Amino acid sequence: MKVIYEDNHIIAVHKTCREIVQGDKTGDIPLSEMLKTWLKEKYNKPGNVFVGVTHRLDRPVSGVVVFAKTSKALSRLNEMFRVGNVKKTYWAIVKNCPPKEEGELVNWLVRNEKQNKSYAYDTERPNAKKAILHYKVIARSENYYLLEIDLKTGRHHQIRCQLAKMGCPIKGDLKYGFPRSNPDGGISLHSRSAEFIHPVSKDPICITAPVPDDSLWKALTVEIL
Repeated sequence: MKVIYEDNHIIAVHKTCREIVQGDKTGDIPLSEMLKTWLKEKYNKPGNVFVGVTHRLDRPVSGVVVFAKTSKALSRLNEMFRVGNVKKTYWAIVKNCPPKEEGELVNWLVRNEKQNKSYAYDTERPNAKKAILHYKVIARSENYYLLEIDLKTGRHHQIRCQLAKMGCPIKGDLKYGFPRSNPDGGISLHSRSAEFIHPVSKDPICITAPVPDDSLWKALTVEIL
């Protein structure tokens, strides 16, 4: 577990594709519990340690995850994420060239709970939620393209689903149409940064996660980092 930011109210970690943010049916230890243990040991705390989940990342996704260390920060951050006052930037590696170098995707997403999958449509339909993102090609190699994604709404599997709908499934994402899995079991989607006004101090905060330790990621980002 790699802590990339910490103050009295907030702690952020760089999540790998093997970690989960909070407990699920797998029974694996989530980052929220790992953080409690880490903080307890770091500060030699005798009692329980507070760690609140403010948002989530799918298990196969890497990058920035922000947790709250106080109940005040948790309630305020939860509201900030809910209303879109946190700017989340993602990087994604795709094999197919997008139809445009830069563009906005607007779809209506329907979630299938049993399949744990979302389906994107061009027109509104029952139980659908509007999903908006902006993408831009920021690097390319002989076989792959690196997209920077500005998420305007926060829907279930939104980036994965909308990019697949565009004809650009994310590398390694079998669920959304990529033909092969990645060796580490993850997908090539990375939560690069989170920008927001600190819920207590009101200072501007920008937390950035380094790209995964992978040869393709390094090759695609060598000229932009």
